[in-house]
Amino acid sequence: MPARSLSATFALAAALTLAVADARAFDETKFPDLKGQWHRIGAPRWANPKTAPLTEEYRAIFAANLAEQAEGRQGTDPTYTCLSPGMPRIMNAYDPMEIVVTPHTTYILIEHIHDSRRIFTDGRDWSGDIEPTFAGYSIGQWIDEDGDGRYDVLVVETRHMKGPRSYDSTGLPLHRDNRTVVKERIFLAKADRNTLHDEITVIDNALTGPWTITKTYRRGQDPQPIWREAVCGEDNQHVVIGNENYFLSAEGHLMPTRKGQPPPDLRYFKQSPK
Repeated sequence: MPARSLSATFALAAALTLAVADARAFDETKFPDLKGQWHRIGAPRWANPKTAPLTEEYRAIFAANLAEQAEGRQGTDPTYTCLSPGMPRIMNAYDPMEIVVTPHTTYILIEHIHDSRRIFTDGRDWSGDIEPTFAGYSIGQWIDEDGDGRYDVLVVETRHMKGPRSYDSTGLPLHRDNRTVVKERIFLAKADRNTLHDEITVIDNALTGPWTITKTYRRGQDPQPIWREAVCGEDNQHVVIGNENYFLSAEGHLMPTRKGQPPPDLRYFKQSPK
């Protein structure tokens, strides 16, 4: 056998050995069983808006948003055009959720609008060169809180989010500076292993202090669940022109979304003679 081929064979064998060793090092029995399809419990709302510890400035912004929504506008909810909801709103779980645990990353997969997340558990630290995204950048660590030799809590911190974002469709706002930090404790209920909790603390400059709520999810009982495809842009009739939101009729004609709404500026279109 030529020396080059022999070296390549040895290199391949060494790589396979390392891969096998790494796979053996990942002992699934040390992690909680999160397999299956998780469904939110309750409506896809963040919390009762009356309990939100908003600053006076952002309480006024939220009130103005509610007034706009009452007029038929969208207010400060940006997702009607299929913009990603971002964190922490992703964890409202608008679609069923799947959690995949691997040696270095825990994935939260949700079809809705780009709602999937990567939580890095490989021991990395915060880098100074991270591009902001709607979902943000998440670093986590598995913890054995009760000391039984098995991990039972995933502790996560998410930074580097971009906007616009709101907590839910009410338009409950996050600060426009996008300096939000989200901390989570994700764990199975001890009394019921088919119930999952996500204790979420939001630190944001639109709040007077950290705001903690707990989201709860229930595991479906189908051992082979069906995962539907969610394509937000398909059949989305919202059309944004300038600062106005219009609507497409079933015939494809532009329609107003509220009484007295001005038409869009058509200066670049040749007007039909009357």
